[in-house]
Amino acid sequence: MSGGFDTPTIVALLVAAPVKAALLWLIVRAPAPGPLDRRAKALRRLLYLAVADSLVLWYPIALLPDAVDSAFRLALWTAIDVLYLLVIRWRSRMLRAAAGAMFAVELAGTANVLLDELDLPELGPGGVVELGLIPAGVAATIFTVVGQRRDGRWSRGTLVAGWLSAGVYALLIPLNALFGRIPGGYLAMLVMMDAVGLVSTVWIAATARELPTQDRPADLPPARRPVIRVAVAAVTVLPIIALVHPEQHARLTYTGWSMDCYERHSFGDLKPAERDAAFLCRARSTEGGVPPMFPDSLSDQAILAYGRALCRTEGRDEQEAILTRAGSARPAWGADPWDLVYVCPQIIGTTHPELLRSTAETEAANAAYIAEKNAKCRDPWPRTKGVVQATANYFLFVDGDPGYLVHDPEDEAADKAAEQAMDRIYDDSTQIGVAGSAALIGHLGDVVDLCLTVKAFRTAPPQRTAGWYQVNEVSIVSRSGRLTVPEMGEGGEVGAGAPMPNLAIAGKGRYRLRVYMRVDDAGEEQHLVVVFPGASRKRLNLKP
Repeated sequence: MSGGFDTPTIVALLVAAPVKAALLWLIVRAPAPGPLDRRAKALRRLLYLAVADSLVLWYPIALLPDAVDSAFRLALWTAIDVLYLLVIRWRSRMLRAAAGAMFAVELAGTANVLLDELDLPELGPGGVVELGLIPAGVAATIFTVVGQRRDGRWSRGTLVAGWLSAGVYALLIPLNALFGRIPGGYLAMLVMMDAVGLVSTVWIAATARELPTQDRPADLPPARRPVIRVAVAAVTVLPIIALVHPEQHARLTYTGWSMDCYERHSFGDLKPAERDAAFLCRARSTEGGVPPMFPDSLSDQAILAYGRALCRTEGRDEQEAILTRAGSARPAWGADPWDLVYVCPQIIGTTHPELLRSTAETEAANAAYIAEKNAKCRDPWPRTKGVVQATANYFLFVDGDPGYLVHDPEDEAADKAAEQAMDRIYDDSTQIGVAGSAALIGHLGDVVDLCLTVKAFRTAPPQRTAGWYQVNEVSIVSRSGRLTVPEMGEGGEVGAGAPMPNLAIAGKGRYRLRVYMRVDDAGEEQHLVVVFPGASRKRLNLKP
């Protein structure tokens, strides 16, 4: 619907508002009084910094380069995790070691993100380290809550908040399934997840607030030790199993919630955590009415696994076999490198390095390429200066552009004139089709670009046909006082590579248009377009 929120979103907002208010009240409660040692004091300050980051600091930090954001979070949580190991009384070497291992896996994933953003060698191939971020984060939270319970200095409410923060991850899949069946449910889901996500911040704030509380009983009953050991072993092993499980049966779910699938983001513009979602958008796209690359029955992780397998193929036949096995409705189409780059940049980048660029890098590379092409073009009449003139490379369609226009872009009938000029060029052996305010000029060879010089004079210049393969002169009219050649627009691939002047120097009226064409010894095609006022409507073949 347009012009307002839908019913599910309104309901979600009404429910989320009091929930967020209550959670925020729990977050801003004052810390408990009492002395702190040096390590506990440092931990409290860092935890409150993490709370501030979650609530406020994330916005100004997001305005900085991505590498700064990742470096800040890596430094912050490295310090917090180390102090967790030192401050919490774990009362079990095995529990402390298991917690430290999960902290290390989680930090390694964050470090891998930072290394990727800095274009440095990553810690593991194929994004394996990054895939461990979510399961390691859940496991690290569980270990920390268990350690807090055995320590005895944190209240039951803090422990409950810790368990709930670990459970927030499990809400992603059911909420996605629930709201996905409701019209307009996407925005409602985001509202609910934004509110529920504050539970983790509540736990962090409560952990910082209760650090100086008085000691509680020093140990747990002996009968509970075996149960804790089994729980620790299970929580340690399960995330590892999730990582090494065959990819086609993986259970880890990725979504494209953080991205707009209707926008094609350049690889270099995305954070590493967003690239899998970008590939999923393309793999499930039905844009243009075509069937998706993969069926809806496949999980996100299965699609990612098939995508990485497609990266390792050596031809379309192998790709077709993989897509057939995946149940694709269009296996013969294969997969394009500009889609696969999001799941295996280290492979695709070796043969298509341009696909790794950001939008800014692509624009800079295109500008450099255009400047290089323009620099190769020279004015064929350097001593005969026009009132206005320009020389540039003109880029044509690769698949066969009939030519380029000299036209009046402000004429009300400009589009119709261009269509008529295109129709007439095929009936004329001189490669020039003219209709009113538009002239379509063809090319001699099978080329994708040519060097074009345009000059405007107040009177007819000398003909000078020597050295040219073909010279023709026709009549053209300017109804608005403009005649020019189209330039390359923003993101365009066709047009002149430099600004083109207004050739109608005498204002509205009829002009003569003389076109010189030739191909030099290197096979490069050159055109010279001369415009000057003239009432004649004759077509002249000055050099056929």
